[in-house]
Amino acid sequence: MSAVRTFVDLLAGRRDPAALAPLDWDGVIGVARSEAMLATLAHRLAEADLPPTVAALFADQRAAAAVARRQALWEAEMARRALAPAGIEFVLLKGAAYAAADMACSAGRQIGDLDILVLAHDIRRAENLLLKAGWEWVKSDPYDDAYYREHMHELPPLIHKTRDRMIDVHHTILPRTHRVTPDALALMSDAVTSGSGYAVLNPADMACHCAAHMLADGDLQGGLRNLWDFHTMTRDFAEAGPGFWDQLGVRAALHGLQSAVHRAARLSRDLYGAALPSGWDRHDPTDAWFRRRLFARDDWGRVTDPLLEQAFYIRSHWLRMPPAMLAKHLWTKWRKR
Repeated sequence: MSAVRTFVDLLAGRRDPAALAPLDWDGVIGVARSEAMLATLAHRLAEADLPPTVAALFADQRAAAAVARRQALWEAEMARRALAPAGIEFVLLKGAAYAAADMACSAGRQIGDLDILVLAHDIRRAENLLLKAGWEWVKSDPYDDAYYREHMHELPPLIHKTRDRMIDVHHTILPRTHRVTPDALALMSDAVTSGSGYAVLNPADMACHCAAHMLADGDLQGGLRNLWDFHTMTRDFAEAGPGFWDQLGVRAALHGLQSAVHRAARLSRDLYGAALPSGWDRHDPTDAWFRRRLFARDDWGRVTDPLLEQAFYIRSHWLRMPPAMLAKHLWTKWRKR
């Protein structure tokens, strides 16, 4: 069995970690590192009987993840202090939102940039306030700056000049030029307050955004991590409220994300063993290509199918923009490179 399949089986609870040989652990750890999920696996196996070296590594990973979580929430607080005095409200997205809501998928999850969502009419004010509060531009290239402002769903990325932490300020969750146009106003107006006091997307919208980020706006880099997010959040939301799957279907239709959400659910079933309700538990032969992409790593964590990886990269851009714009964008980026 390949290391990536062993890794997935460990997360899903289908494999006994005590039965793994030292070489098996080398492969699993390599895959987990490449997917930025080593701390996630460490939390998943916190009570397991592990070899001493693996147990020590996992303990270090859990400790480092706890520090990263505090850093992420501190960045959220810094953003609040910069924006709240001017009356600009924001909703936390992705990893910081999962941490603020103390969700199961946040256990050990690597949190990179701070992602926030603001109303479109507040985007320029938010930009100016963050610049005054010490953030500065990452991208200085005029083409990249114009591309973000004219076509993307967020400002060009900002980084704080002393804390060296990045923030992505969104006004919606998919690029303006994408074939799908989620209802950004509904995302903001129907957000909920987490136990830590930060606004986060409501459960159905959070699952929609997770599926969109993984399948409608990406090439499946980090796909196993994003799918684990979707799997654990939908499982927990469904346990908390029996009407969750119906609500998810309604919100997915509102945002035009039915295809991405249903595929994410099927992949969650196929890889992590999710139990899906009637109407969701179907089969689509095209899912095989997505499963193949997710499993395309060797025991060192390296991509084993570069042509398939390139195909998904092209697909992600094809979804993002019309053909003429895509050709112009790729040509411009190739010339600049």
